[in-house]
Amino acid sequence: MPRGRPGKLPRLNTQAARCKGPVAILNTMGNSRMILVAEDDPTDAFFLQRAFAKAGVSVGLRFVRDGQEAIDYLRGEPPFTDRGMHPMPQLILLDLKMPRLNGFEVLSWLKTQPGLKRLLAIVFSSSAEAGDINRAYDLGANSYLVKPHATEQLLELVNRVEKYWLEANQNPNFQAA
Repeated sequence: MPRGRPGKLPRLNTQAARCKGPVAILNTMGNSRMILVAEDDPTDAFFLQRAFAKAGVSVGLRFVRDGQEAIDYLRGEPPFTDRGMHPMPQLILLDLKMPRLNGFEVLSWLKTQPGLKRLLAIVFSSSAEAGDINRAYDLGANSYLVKPHATEQLLELVNRVEKYWLEANQNPNFQAA
């Protein structure tokens, strides 16, 4: 993700970047396109939200801070029982290195859930390790994206996610368990 390098956006540690409560609801545009983002780093969450907004991608982003919150969200467990406030996502962007449950554990759980196993899961990690990439695909990830360090690269990646995963791709049907 973008860091404080010359010509790049600085690393911010602002209240806007912090995930408040169990889930931060950011960039909601009142449409049915929604992405659940499992990201424990508030700075990475801030830059991702900012990139979606700057790229003009009309999608609702829901942020959870760890793997357990992602599972709770998808199950509709408290505090995520109200599907009007916490709708099912079209896809999940999943960091790997998170507290409580990591991204691998979420993938493993997700792909064993009859009502959720077809939910599109995109790993979005700073790790470019072949072992992590292979393990994510072995556990059922639909895609593996390495977090870029430059703002321009992040904007390009966000545009590609929109064009392919939200527009061109024919998404499977799934229903929450």
